Amino acid sequence: MSSVSVSRVLLVLITVSVFWVLVKLGFWQLARAEYKHQWQATLAERQQQAPLDYQQLLTLIKPNKPADITPETALLTGYRLSVKATPLQQPLLLLDNQVYQGQVGYLAYQIFEVTAENPWILVELGFIPAGNDRQELPALAAISAGQYELTGRVYQKLANPLSDELHPEIHADKPIRFQNINIPALALLLKHDIATAVLQPDNVPQHSLPQPWVPIPLSAQKHQGYALQWFTMAAVFLGLMGWIAYKQYRNDTRR
Repeated sequence: MSSVSVSRVLLVLITVSVFWVLVKLGFWQLARAEYKHQWQATLAERQQQAPLDYQQLLTLIKPNKPADITPETALLTGYRLSVKATPLQQPLLLLDNQVYQGQVGYLAYQIFEVTAENPWILVELGFIPAGNDRQELPALAAISAGQYELTGRVYQKLANPLSDELHPEIHADKPIRFQNINIPALALLLKHDIATAVLQPDNVPQHSLPQPWVPIPLSAQKHQGYALQWFTMAAVFLGLMGWIAYKQYRNDTRR
């Protein structure tokens, strides 16, 4: 086979391979967009349902299968929950590296007990900005002792495959700063079972912190935009390779 024939074959193989990959990525983004549409509809449907009680929530949580490794469709995110619960004398918890409306800070949590026999539940207090000095944690008072009726949304997080460790920073008489919502690891740290779902109450007692709600980090519209980008890249690449092939053909015919 001549060198000209080899170069033509290589050009065709490269063109087909790269074009196929770009188009496949575009269709993958469209599939993700459709899935996000369905997931948004599921969340909206759950918001219209009557609130669960705590026993119903625990029943929905699959035993021996941590929520952070289940697929999104198995998560309990979006269900409403109504409980009577008591804040415990445990340190406040600060989830690090959170951003809300351009501010960097923490999501604050407090541990509550529903009944002595059941797992504790993690209750989100809201977002609190970080100070300029990372060594200084923000001042935030824990909800005082007493029984409170809490009603709100629950959520669970999928594990980040690159980083899902708790990485707690423990200091006496200070909140625990941690890096990822890893409830099984938190339960080991606090030596007590904790339900693998977080409650975000509609009204947090004694606090009025903002409560970000981002159950779908990347919207269907974003995926559709990315799909358009991949398809555009495929078309541009195909046009470019066609132009290169045409120039090569013209050069060969002149020899």
